Amino acid sequence: MAPKKKFSKQQIIEAAFEIAKKEGMSNITIRKVADHLGSSIAPIYVNFNNVDELAEAVMQKVFELSYQLLSEENSGKPFHDIGVASLRFAKEYPVLFRDFVMNQNNYTQNYNQDMGQGLVEQMKGDEDLEAFSDEELMTILLKMRIFTTGLSIMVASGMLPEEFNEEMGVELLDSMATDVIRSAYLQKKET
Repeated sequence: MAPKKKFSKQQIIEAAFEIAKKEGMSNITIRKVADHLGSSIAPIYVNFNNVDELAEAVMQKVFELSYQLLSEENSGKPFHDIGVASLRFAKEYPVLFRDFVMNQNNYTQNYNQDMGQGLVEQMKGDEDLEAFSDEELMTILLKMRIFTTGLSIMVASGMLPEEFNEEMGVELLDSMATDVIRSAYLQKKET
């Protein structure tokens, strides 16, 4: 009898991530991961109790990837950085992006809450946003997230004209950020 192949937990997560990247999170199965590794299902069950535990590890990898894309942007303007990272994620990982943004699941609820708090803290460092309270910053963030998410969905779904490129997307994001911030200042003056 030939010895069974052994795989690290990380190799198993990588194999599941490749499946999710092409087919979506809901298509991760223990059998598909084993087939991807050229293995039986036994090594996967040595590292994970079930497919949900494996999917949770893959979502953690997706979160890390999105944080990495965000950390690569460091213009000092949070909306610009968030928007560029979102557009890149949507373009490079369209299936995952659609899963992540358009499908409600347990994994993304915690991410959205954690990410929101972190982004408000980042926003406080932007001189254009110093005058706003945390509550006002959350409203500004929500408006920008709605716009950024919509634009990113259009990128991930191939809904934009062929000539649309990243530079055009960044210009749109920056223009919208300026509009949202100006509008917030006007509203603040009126109250």
